[in-house]
Amino acid sequence: MEQKHTIKERILVSGCQLQEHYDTQLLYFTCSSLSDDDKRLYLISNRDGHPNVFFKDLETGEERQLTRNRKGNLKGYVYFDGVLNEGLSKASVCLDTHRDLIYYIQDTHICKVDLDGNITVIGEVPDNRMTAFTHVSDDGKLLCVPITDGRCLDFDPETEGSGLDKRPVYDIDGRVQEENLSSYLCVFDTENGGLLYEKRVPKCWITHVQFNPRNPNLIMYNHEWPSFDCGIRRIWLYNHETDQIRRVRTEGVDTLGDTKGYARKASDWICHEMWSDDGNIIIYHGGYTNGPALVGRYDLSRDSYWEIALPDEYKAYGHFTMDHQQVLCCDGYFKFADDVKIVRENSTDNGPDPHKKDGEYISRVVPDWDKGLLQWQPLCKHRSDWLGQDAHPHPVYNHAGTHIYFNSRSEQDVKVYCIPAIPDFR
Repeated sequence: MEQKHTIKERILVSGCQLQEHYDTQLLYFTCSSLSDDDKRLYLISNRDGHPNVFFKDLETGEERQLTRNRKGNLKGYVYFDGVLNEGLSKASVCLDTHRDLIYYIQDTHICKVDLDGNITVIGEVPDNRMTAFTHVSDDGKLLCVPITDGRCLDFDPETEGSGLDKRPVYDIDGRVQEENLSSYLCVFDTENGGLLYEKRVPKCWITHVQFNPRNPNLIMYNHEWPSFDCGIRRIWLYNHETDQIRRVRTEGVDTLGDTKGYARKASDWICHEMWSDDGNIIIYHGGYTNGPALVGRYDLSRDSYWEIALPDEYKAYGHFTMDHQQVLCCDGYFKFADDVKIVRENSTDNGPDPHKKDGEYISRVVPDWDKGLLQWQPLCKHRSDWLGQDAHPHPVYNHAGTHIYFNSRSEQDVKVYCIPAIPDFR
């Protein structure tokens, strides 16, 4: 393990040198925030008083606003305090990296916008529905919008939560089960507009959707914050060609990694699934029941699992993403033996995950799945306070794999940072 004094903090920040106070953040990590050539960085910023999408030319420094929102933030997952049916859905913004097209929801309109600011409406959100994180297929022809019966987030002063996220105090998935609410995988035609199909999934709250990179008929989706059996209810696959649904993670003992004797159980906590470029691998993370944290890998073609248990002291919530070579990046879990954790009141700690949101490091993580080993290479302290969704670091590699971008709020405002992805321990 490298010595603590060798960790050098590096900051190259989009907008951090400006004096104005505003939040700037990356797009959600299920899509890239960078164009294919890594020359343009796409961001969400409230610098004009309302959340809007901007892009920054990383060569010239030019920044340009693409969306025209003047109505605040739309209510939905995970922005529970937004306005009903009005505003930009920050959760909806996703990038087609190959074509420099941004997709997003404005009010009840499902839109796309190009680099010149030309906006096209391709669909509408039905009445009494809530939306979440969207995804565009790799061929650019399809957009999947997860939509749930609006009752799931229908709360009043007695059931409204507190803190920055206003997370409802009731069990959302519990309500979905008890009241037989449904979610819908709504797939839109990005070229001609219009709804191509809608797959109803009963008793399910879907917030994350991701097309398989090689097969747009295959959509990975989730059950958000499962009130029971999170270990086997979190990750699902829908095959539109066969109209079949199946779960991804099952109970079992045929794990190939180093689990320290822990089997996969329904009572485990599992989260944040992500496809590999070849569409055959799904990575995820979570924690074993009454056990350590874990990072997992599922091989679709072999129907096989590799799971690696993290050290017992790695208890800080984090996200795992990967580059095009399947090298991981993480914004939590890692710690030095002599680290003293910052104690803060964090409203987002009130969710179903078992780990506190007090991770401090951005780490490059090189896995050896067959041997059950992870090589942790801490790159810098991100120092984010994790207070609310926007302050989650959500680190992502650029396409070249040379740099990592992440969010952080260590003072008043959320900002975007960039660091080299290869550790420098000179």
